[in-house]
Amino acid sequence: MKNNLISDVEERLVRYLSQTFAGRIHDKRICDEEDYVFPPGSVLFKDTGFQGFEPDQVCTYQPKKKPRGQELSPNDKAENQMIASIRILVEHVIAGVKRCRIVHDIFRNTKAQFDDLVMEIACGLHNFRVHHR
Repeated sequence: MKNNLISDVEERLVRYLSQTFAGRIHDKRICDEEDYVFPPGSVLFKDTGFQGFEPDQVCTYQPKKKPRGQELSPNDKAENQMIASIRILVEHVIAGVKRCRIVHDIFRNTKAQFDDLVMEIACGLHNFRVHHR
C-alpha cells in the first residue's frame, strides 16, 4: 500500500493525504493521478521520487545529483544540505504517522476502502498528538 502526503514544516502536521494505491506505483504517477493544487507562492521541497513534478506558481527544490566522474560545487553541496535539513522534518512527520503499527506493517485486510480509512485515522492521530504537545 502506498500514499503520498503533504506536510507543513512549521507546524509538522499532515495537510494532505492521497488516496491509497496498491502495489508498486511511482510517487510521481500518484501526483499526476491526484492532480494536487497548491496555493500560489508555495514552496515545495521534494525528493528524487518526484522528479519532473513541477506545479504551477510553486517554487520547488530538489537535491542535485553528483555528475558522473565529477564532484558537486560547494554551492550545490550547501543547497543540498539545506534541502536535507528541511526534508528531515517531513520524514519525522511520516515516522509520526507510522507510529501506528497497522500503517507500518503489512496490511492484510481486504475490505473495500478500509486501507484509506486506516491511513486517515493514523494521520489524524499524528495531527492530534502534535497539536496537544
